[in-house]
Amino acid sequence: MGVNGADWLDREERERDEQPEKALAELNLKPGMRVGDVGAGTGFYSLRIAKAILPGGVVYANDIQRGMLERLESNAAAQHLANVVTVLGTETDPRFPATIKLDLVLLVDVYHEFSRPQRMLDHIHDSLKPSGRLVLLEFRKEDPTVPIRPEHKMSVEEVKAEVTPQGFEFEKVVDSLPWQHIIFFSKVSAAR
Repeated sequence: MGVNGADWLDREERERDEQPEKALAELNLKPGMRVGDVGAGTGFYSLRIAKAILPGGVVYANDIQRGMLERLESNAAAQHLANVVTVLGTETDPRFPATIKLDLVLLVDVYHEFSRPQRMLDHIHDSLKPSGRLVLLEFRKEDPTVPIRPEHKMSVEEVKAEVTPQGFEFEKVVDSLPWQHIIFFSKVSAAR
């Protein structure tokens, strides 16, 4: 999605359709955490996370489009959130700070868009603490009633098949959201 379509990310009905507060409750966010949000767009999740991890926490909000990050920065400023750091990444590397290890990396409806998912997962793996977790939200492919185009949906089995070989262990799936899976992985320290 280009910056010209960014208003879709902030549409009013998204709150109802995706219920982000339920998703965030599942993440068990704590003050002081370091969280990466890959494909953060305009900050729909990043800004919510930023509030949940105060005091002391930081969100590293990644996107590959400078225009998206500019909108996110404006949205964070409007909410007086100083703990959001925007990170311009590439199609293969989120470019999270090398000197900081993250507690959690979140990918909301973005994994299926990766052009080189293995390379991206390798960099995400490297950015996490040994106890770090990777969480994906993806529209449920198994549910034909989810009103999203098929190419923007993934099944749990597809996600597991792609993510686990890159140094992650499947933990669980939570299906409490109207349209999306919440899929949890832990970092495996062994080499990929």
